[in-house]
Amino acid sequence: MNKILLGKNVRVAARERIEWVFDTFERVCVAFSGGKDSTVLMHLVAETARKIQRPFTVLFVDWEVQFNSTIEHITAIKNEYADIIESFYWVALPLTTVSGVSQYQPEWVCWDPESEWVRHPPEDAITEPAFFPFYYPCMTFEEFIPGFTHWLTSKTPDLVSVTLVGVRADESLNRMRALMSRRKQRYAEDLPWTTVQPVGSGYTAWPLYDWKVQDIWSFSAQECKRINPLYNLMYQAGVSLTNMRICEPFGPEQRRGLWLYHVLEPETWTKVCQRVSGASSGSRYGNRSGGYFALRTPLVCPPHLNWEDYACFLLDSMPPGTAEHYRNKIAIYLKWYYDREFPYGIPQQQDKDMGARDIPSWRRICKVLIKNDYWCKMLSFSPNKPRHYARYLARTKQKREVWGIF
Repeated sequence: MNKILLGKNVRVAARERIEWVFDTFERVCVAFSGGKDSTVLMHLVAETARKIQRPFTVLFVDWEVQFNSTIEHITAIKNEYADIIESFYWVALPLTTVSGVSQYQPEWVCWDPESEWVRHPPEDAITEPAFFPFYYPCMTFEEFIPGFTHWLTSKTPDLVSVTLVGVRADESLNRMRALMSRRKQRYAEDLPWTTVQPVGSGYTAWPLYDWKVQDIWSFSAQECKRINPLYNLMYQAGVSLTNMRICEPFGPEQRRGLWLYHVLEPETWTKVCQRVSGASSGSRYGNRSGGYFALRTPLVCPPHLNWEDYACFLLDSMPPGTAEHYRNKIAIYLKWYYDREFPYGIPQQQDKDMGARDIPSWRRICKVLIKNDYWCKMLSFSPNKPRHYARYLARTKQKREVWGIF
């Protein structure tokens, strides 16, 4: 996919896109995280909204474990644009997300009512589960977002809705592929930064999709716009511009930034270690090269084992519930390849089997286990819905008995 230059700078292009959004859609919602990209998006949207006197909606999902600087920044932005924000949905409900720092607690629930929280949500946050009719306890973030957009759209079905997200293609190859994919349905063929959501859920748009990280920082500096002060602390701590991220902290990728809590907010970090299993080891090893968490360094198989034996050894060393989860996933993975390309079993290892492309091998399975890739995304799986997971376990266990795997 070759880039097509538009002959204008990204700020001009972004402002034109946002103006087009307000001209095209009756309801505009901004997904806000407090990060650098979503903050720039908020400034640009609020600028246009004030110019044309059109209020917009904001969604912020509070993960409980967040820097105090981020919470203060979000509060300041909310107050700064209170005159043009129609509704600010500050969501502080129990949501389930994967935890890449523990095999005893492979999933983590923010705002768990049975736990002692790291901090308390603000008084105007949404903490009542009955507020959203689609919500059920401990639903995943991946379920909540489409549920929210569908609910917001259904409130006024006669208005066409769009959700703006501060995602940039420059951040990763996967994001660029997702944004530029021709398989997705767009609002129009010449608008690659738009996506049609399921029926009744409106549209999604990425007005900053062609910005680079340098564009983000130059905008904030040259136009004197508020930015999260946490980034100044990150810079002083030695974090590079491209690695400065604000998101939920315990995922397989996000755990690399856990050490910052210890450095920047030690009081918060103490509560985090008490709240989340494996947080301390995640901060210690999540950003180092080595076999643990399978970060960057090639895996080394013990000399007395092959990769299949090593995978079985790793499974036997896990907590029973976590091991059973992985066995189910691996069994389905093996059966799929048995029926297609490898009737005698997948190879112990193959060339390029450790990359992004799913090239089957037992070495790849070992990397999934050591990386603590709970939902086995490296094996092309996606997360199961929590309310159906028990049924999935029972059904897969019966299949494994028939297949004779594990």
